[in-house]
Amino acid sequence: MFVLTEFKDTVQILPHKFKKKLNEAITNELNRKLANKVFYKVGLCIALHDITHISESFIVPGDGSSHTKVNFRFVVFRPFIDEVIVGRIRSCDSEGVHVTLGFFEDIIIKPENLKQNSTFDQAEQAWVWQYVQEDGDVTELYMDIGEPIRFRVCKEIFTEALTVNPSAKKDSDEKKETTPYAPPYMLEGDIDATGLGLLSWWANV
Repeated sequence: MFVLTEFKDTVQILPHKFKKKLNEAITNELNRKLANKVFYKVGLCIALHDITHISESFIVPGDGSSHTKVNFRFVVFRPFIDEVIVGRIRSCDSEGVHVTLGFFEDIIIKPENLKQNSTFDQAEQAWVWQYVQEDGDVTELYMDIGEPIRFRVCKEIFTEALTVNPSAKKDSDEKKETTPYAPPYMLEGDIDATGLGLLSWWANV
């Protein structure tokens, strides 16, 4: 679920932070700059793991800040395909079941990846698995908000942010009104297998 990823960057330390030790100042700045940020085809940055190399600091003429080139490793959230994860149901709608991990919420289990014989209850705003027992009786198992759910990662989607020309800002704003929001990083899950789905379904198995 979490991987260590190597980065290189030039860290700017403002003059009023010079009283701090260099390592501490760099650590704080890297966490402030990168934590909770998604990098395309890399994943969601969580926290700095360690600094592997610090070059000499330099000051640019006309700028009182120090600039230091550093190599470091960051903890990144990027599950591998087929990895099984436990989250909680955040909401349900006709598009599927939306899952949260607490720190990451852009997870969806689409209708085709739910249990077979699953239907959406419009009144309850919840998906229902019509579980057929061995004797033929049908039990309705609701996927309620807040319930722990075990799912398999079946797809990841990165959306690359586009740079907008300032002269085209008006047209861009008009497009935003009609274009649905796409998160920079999204996961699709699957629960159509034994042992997957709400934890309560398998508690007595």
